[in-house]
Amino acid sequence: MRKKKAQSPKLPSHYSKFLKKYPEVAEHYTNLSNAAKKVGPLNPKTRALIKLGISIGLKHEGAVHSHTRKSLEAGASAVEIRQAVILSLTTIGFPSMMAALSWVNDVLEQH
Repeated sequence: MRKKKAQSPKLPSHYSKFLKKYPEVAEHYTNLSNAAKKVGPLNPKTRALIKLGISIGLKHEGAVHSHTRKSLEAGASAVEIRQAVILSLTTIGFPSMMAALSWVNDVLEQH
């Protein structure tokens, strides 16, 4: 039985339009992001899970989708990603944690 090849996710159309319309801003944003990654010893998986946690706390569905994909790309397992969501329970509350879990599952179920 052949394994199904994972497809890279398509960028949201509004983000693609932003990149085309404001390439200089997008370039500076990317440079800032890259600089922030270099200031300390955290590995890519840890950084991705932290950013996922921040997105969960802010209740930003699109960012949770994006950082779930980035966490997977950085080597995080579905179990690790879901634990990051569950850890938010005592900080942001049950309804918010459940919303975040549904957003994470949107991505994990497609992966």
